[in-house]
Amino acid sequence: MRTWLAETRPYLPPLLAVALSLALATVAVVLLEGPLAVGDASIVYLLAVVVVAGRYGSLAAVVTSFLAFMLYDFLFTEPRFTFAVADAQEWLSLVLFLVVGIVIGRLAALQAARRSEAEARADEAEVAFGIGRALAVEPTVVGAVVGLVEPLRRATGMTRVWLSIGPTPRLERVLADTSPGDMLAPPRLAWLLAPSPDPDATDWIRTHTAMAPGLPADGDERGMSVDTFRVPIVVDGDSVGSVWAWRDRHVALPDRGTTRLLALAADQVGQALRRERLTSEATSAEVARRSDALKSALLDSVSHDLRTPLATIRALAGGLADAELTPTMADVRETATDIDQQAAFLSDAVRDMLDLSRIEAGELRADVEVHALDELVDGVIARRRPTLEGHQLLVALGPRLPPVRVDALLFDHALGNVLENAAQHGGPSAAIRISADVPNDDTDTGPDGAAVDLLVDDDGPGVGSEDLDRLFETFHRGRRSGSGARGLGIGLTVARGMTEAMGGRIIAERSPMGGLRIRIVLPVSLPADGPMDP
Repeated sequence: MRTWLAETRPYLPPLLAVALSLALATVAVVLLEGPLAVGDASIVYLLAVVVVAGRYGSLAAVVTSFLAFMLYDFLFTEPRFTFAVADAQEWLSLVLFLVVGIVIGRLAALQAARRSEAEARADEAEVAFGIGRALAVEPTVVGAVVGLVEPLRRATGMTRVWLSIGPTPRLERVLADTSPGDMLAPPRLAWLLAPSPDPDATDWIRTHTAMAPGLPADGDERGMSVDTFRVPIVVDGDSVGSVWAWRDRHVALPDRGTTRLLALAADQVGQALRRERLTSEATSAEVARRSDALKSALLDSVSHDLRTPLATIRALAGGLADAELTPTMADVRETATDIDQQAAFLSDAVRDMLDLSRIEAGELRADVEVHALDELVDGVIARRRPTLEGHQLLVALGPRLPPVRVDALLFDHALGNVLENAAQHGGPSAAIRISADVPNDDTDTGPDGAAVDLLVDDDGPGVGSEDLDRLFETFHRGRRSGSGARGLGIGLTVARGMTEAMGGRIIAERSPMGGLRIRIVLPVSLPADGPMDP
């Protein structure tokens, strides 16, 4: 009995609609041909045919037309309450009524079917757009599918939808589920969507699920009130996951529209996984390429620029150790000074390379505090005095600069590298000027809206326009004519990384003195009553 009710349940709504529409039409005909004395009101039954056709299709319309024909013949055609017809004219009218009713019903059903198809296509397009947008906006597929399964469940009319990733159903892990709190225990048997070149194909095949996710060892489909549907997610011919769905068992198999949506979701997720895989592979290849390029450039620089000071140190030390030579104390001091300078160059080079590796790895962290700019600059100059020897140095900072928010150690290293660059590449007797200014516009500001420009100018040969934008690139040496300076080409790169770690910026410009200007934009700490006058 229960099985019969489940099988006949889908037919009850159209039968009730046919009965109700015919009853209302019969009442209307009785009123029209009785109190209103209308000669032939059989056309009213056509309204019932149109209503049923628009809601339940051609078959229901044909049934309604035939029943309307029988009712009118039985109730309103002489002799009444029999199916006999005495007048041939009445027979002709009834037959024409039946034909017209069937034709109108078919046309109305066809129009309704077209309208339903258009609405279904529009709904499918909306769901497809939502799926595509979610997969395009979210940075990862895992993040996108979390908000994808519930709209898919509503659009397909399923009771539950979940999406899992893995090479086989046994090894799949669930990424998103419309009922995440309930244990997944699908039956061993499921309806599998077979691959087909026809996008409208609804070729569902009953198959084993190979122990789908969460299935108990002794689970089977007995006692289950749902059917399970599985659409494989395929990438480059390999199954990488599945779109799963549950549906009440008494409902028919998914129609073409529902199947298209499930297949579309699986295809789009598969394409997104493929793009994510290709992006990951491309990123890994680019990282490896850049790492190899960095290693090659580093080895090239080390082989060319560190070999000279090492050879110089060995030569100087060998001269001191030569028993046949009797150097004076002045010669020893001069040699020791040269060795110290070469060792200092090596130490600075190794320090810059270590700092560059920290910057490239994103491990540089600034301990920002408030400092007086003039005190910081004086300390840097004092520690770089040997490097600046022979250069005319002018410091013009001004007395009323606001304090800056920097990491003292990083600032010391960054400004020191800038000064060493000016001393080495500006020429042996180049003039160097250090000044500071508070910008009057909003183009050079710190993260809090206020900044100080620390300017380092020299009157050296400068650099070409093509080199200004490349001065801070790793291992790039600006072509400053006649400088003949050595270096690894990473000093300004390290200075930029340390300045940016403190929340500032560093810019290369042409100097009014004729050489190069390095502008270091530093965030400041303003007093409670606003900025100070420069």
